[in-house]
Amino acid sequence: MTFSLTTLFIGATVYLSLLFLVAHASERGWIPSRIVRHPAVYVLSLGVYATTWSYYGSVGFAGSSGLVFITIYVGVTLAFALTPVLLMPLLRLTRRHQLTSVADLFAFRFDSQLAGILVTLMILTGSLPYLALQVRAVSESTQILTGDSPPQLIAIVFCVIVTVFAIIFGARHVTPREKHSGLVAAIAFESVVKMAALVFITGLAVSMAFGHWGGLQDWLNQDPRRLSQFTRGVGGGEWTGLMFLAFAAAFLLPRQFHMLFTENLQDAGLRTASWAFPLFLLVIAAAIPPLLWSGQAIGLDTPTDYTVLGIAQLTESPAVALFVYLGGISAASAMIIVSTLALSSMCLNHLVLPLIRLAPLGDLYGTLRWVRRMLIVAIIGAGYVFYLTLERSDGLVSWGLISFLAMAQLIPGVIALLYWPGATRSGFIAGLVAGGSLWGIAGLFPALSTVGPIEVVGVDLLAAQTPAHFGSMAFWSVSANLLVFIAVSTFTRQDRREVAAAGACRDVSTSMPSGALLATSPQQFVEQLTPVMGAPAAEAEIAKALDDMDLAWSENRPDRLHQLREQVQRNLSGMMGPVLARDIVDQCLRLDADSRGAIAQNVRLIEERLERSQGGLRGIAAELDTLRRYHRQILEDLPLGVVAITPAGHIARWNPAMDAMTGIRAPRVLSRHLREVPAPWGELLASFISEDSNKAYKRPLALPDQRRWLTLHKALIGGPAGDENGDQLVLLEDVTDVQRLEDELTHSERLASIGRLAAGVAHEIGNPVTGIACLAQELHEEDPDRARSTQILEQTQRINHIVQTLVGYAHAGRVNEPRTPEPTDLAAVTEEAKRLVRLASRARALSFHNDIPAGLAVMAEHQRLVQVFVNFYSNAVDACAPGDEIRTTAKRQRDTVTIRITDSGHGIPAGIRDKVLEPFFTTKAPGQGTGLGLSLAYNIVSDYQGSLNLQPRRGRTSGTEVVIRLPVADLPGELQAHG
Repeated sequence: MTFSLTTLFIGATVYLSLLFLVAHASERGWIPSRIVRHPAVYVLSLGVYATTWSYYGSVGFAGSSGLVFITIYVGVTLAFALTPVLLMPLLRLTRRHQLTSVADLFAFRFDSQLAGILVTLMILTGSLPYLALQVRAVSESTQILTGDSPPQLIAIVFCVIVTVFAIIFGARHVTPREKHSGLVAAIAFESVVKMAALVFITGLAVSMAFGHWGGLQDWLNQDPRRLSQFTRGVGGGEWTGLMFLAFAAAFLLPRQFHMLFTENLQDAGLRTASWAFPLFLLVIAAAIPPLLWSGQAIGLDTPTDYTVLGIAQLTESPAVALFVYLGGISAASAMIIVSTLALSSMCLNHLVLPLIRLAPLGDLYGTLRWVRRMLIVAIIGAGYVFYLTLERSDGLVSWGLISFLAMAQLIPGVIALLYWPGATRSGFIAGLVAGGSLWGIAGLFPALSTVGPIEVVGVDLLAAQTPAHFGSMAFWSVSANLLVFIAVSTFTRQDRREVAAAGACRDVSTSMPSGALLATSPQQFVEQLTPVMGAPAAEAEIAKALDDMDLAWSENRPDRLHQLREQVQRNLSGMMGPVLARDIVDQCLRLDADSRGAIAQNVRLIEERLERSQGGLRGIAAELDTLRRYHRQILEDLPLGVVAITPAGHIARWNPAMDAMTGIRAPRVLSRHLREVPAPWGELLASFISEDSNKAYKRPLALPDQRRWLTLHKALIGGPAGDENGDQLVLLEDVTDVQRLEDELTHSERLASIGRLAAGVAHEIGNPVTGIACLAQELHEEDPDRARSTQILEQTQRINHIVQTLVGYAHAGRVNEPRTPEPTDLAAVTEEAKRLVRLASRARALSFHNDIPAGLAVMAEHQRLVQVFVNFYSNAVDACAPGDEIRTTAKRQRDTVTIRITDSGHGIPAGIRDKVLEPFFTTKAPGQGTGLGLSLAYNIVSDYQGSLNLQPRRGRTSGTEVVIRLPVADLPGELQAHG
């Protein structure tokens, strides 16, 4: 059964179009994001590892080497088993610094463009045989199904088709830092297709060859040598070497690195892949032995590498054969598309851009897009050239092992990157050259050579292109690489930038900006990047960096601008590579190394990094960090406000006490200029630091809701070598309560003086009043019409009563007098308090009602209780309008008398009801109240074992009700009779 080339061409084109439709539907949202972003899709996308080598070549590998074929899957499983210590650290590093390729990774770690170039050349050269393998597999499989089609024509047609789709898939985006959700979904789909095709044809093969799975077991039992020959070589040197090569390829092949790290959306995906992807490979690997034995039992005449196609042809079903063929197309096209996407970015960043580095580009994005498209064409074209050049006498596996051996040369660098901060760039480059040279001589060159034999130390390299040879070369080449790496690193030293990069790989970087930024706004960033990147690209990159950091275009805080600069560098690293990105940022977004503010800025950056270290320090460093945290905690817990201000006027520290004092949280003001601090605090601080005096005592500060008094101190924090231009430290102490207490003491002293004066005046007034009363009494006795004399006597008696009340009230507050509660007539107390309050003209406009029954008494002191009622009546008068009423009632309840004072004023707001009894709390304007009246009344009532509550007037929308409870008392008989 054969097909026409046109039929297969149309089938392949339709299938690749289906892949593009899946990708397009994913990116447009036609497929729900919960499906596209599901960890299972990410795991299946890693199935790009299973190329035509796995789909076709593994059967041939198993036929020639037996169970050794499974090392290609066991090595990958081992790599994923080390996810916590290998893959996860690499993922976090690539994500944090936006490293999109293996070359980016090493260029960043060793701060070397040369390292990036060498790694790129190594990976590119090592990947070309693998690309050629895919072209060869598609060409040969097509030739099998068509019969006699010329393989070169098939290869050219396939390369053209896959180039078009690679450009469609990979070159639509400007930079690989952008996630290709559609590509991930499409590769996941093709993984399902090739796995389904392989499992389907395996079941069909067993059914055709043995009838059922039990028949396969019977066939093996008929000749035990079949199984023993299949398991030969397990656990030997060849096994270990090949497993190591697969271990390296699992995450260092360009397509694997791209899908594992660049396209990763979340850590959970990699954690799932650590166990799920080995299960996927287990399904692939489990199909290989039954396919091999089925082909042997049937006696296929097709090459062992293409057993799956031979079995499909035997079915005489065009649908089955086409399905199996498309499974191979799926495996090959996915590998080429993802590999060229990764390789084109790597070549762009490390081979092309360094040649035109920092040259002005009008349309940066457009230029990069077209260069990547040309690179994709060139890479696939180079793969086709390798297909024409490489020796075809070997199976598919040998071409794949050439690529695996190239990736293995990077393993020493990966170990150093993660766990050897002392490794140097010279050591890495020397080791890579040593190992790469052995790979080229013993791996690549013999495969390209058309002459022979080629003997090195008595070994014919052309005759030795076997899995065992590659396993042996893995040991010798990587060992030479590692030894040279260690030796050179031991005798060379890292420079400052390389040390910083090594620290960044372990997230303990101590590198600091070498000065203060010259740019003072994001807009100036755009202006400074425009000459290199062009205005549209510069503005787009700054906008993206601002969005990444959730900052506004109006941002001007120095530390935030430094962080913005670092974010811009990270973003450019994802587009141009880390070395070129750093060069662009250093050239365009320059620092002023002479700026004195840089020292303070660096100190703050160090503190931020130490805070993020979360105990990762050891030894003396950990002890110093503990001491630093202790001193910082002292500042944080200090009850005084602490503000550090840089020489440029920016806030460097703002402790929690300042948060409480000002109501302004630290993140809102840190790094802001004083003029940006909300009023009146910014003006207060700016005014104080500009003064010559280091102390301001009781400086008044008018706030919207109150007036406060602050005492301020300042000190200069000198820099190195006695620098007098360091930060200024300002301490703020809120002395409002002290000021109010002093005002109250002054007021109390004034009242005491008035009281003493009133007592003297009352004494002086008393004598004339007594004389007037005597004359009036004589007139009363002599005048037959006693009406006028009676009025005179009543008025003199009234004057005398008022004078005596004032004298008694003035004497009531004397300190250190013994307090002896006694039965006190409530009605008399409230009447006296009412008379005192009504001396004010405002009180006379109100209506007072005293509904206290006669003879009701409490245990208290007369004059102090009068003071309580005077305070409450006075507050009620202030709250009421003319014509309102103030009513006092009292009722005995067992051993307690409950007194209620109600008014019809505006009432007490619910928000301050719990505060009105606190000392110094007042809602009156300054000079009109001290805030001590109600507090004093509360203390007096408490002294007599009573209680005091303020509440809204019951059943009314306005007004206040004061509820006083005091112990009941019985009046003596003479007082009752008087009452």
